[in-house]
Amino acid sequence: MDAQYRGEERYSKLSIAYHGKEEGKLVCSTVDRIVAKYKIKPETYTCNISDAKEVLVIEYHDDLDREAGPIFEEIMKELNIVGCD
Repeated sequence: MDAQYRGEERYSKLSIAYHGKEEGKLVCSTVDRIVAKYKIKPETYTCNISDAKEVLVIEYHDDLDREAGPIFEEIMKELNIVGCD
């Protein structure tokens, strides 16, 4: 698994690439569980980047108080992702 972060004023996005169904289930269930704990809700979607690899994208719009940062950190810590591009 690996992750990529993009952020601008009032916008934050974390993309998590994973390989296979098992990793996909782990990523999706972890993200769902963590996101459910917070009031601010993201838009999420998945896309294929190759035959065997997919990406889960988590986007927060109008994030005035930059609440997404700690949420992204918690997700990455739970999934043992130590670096982010």
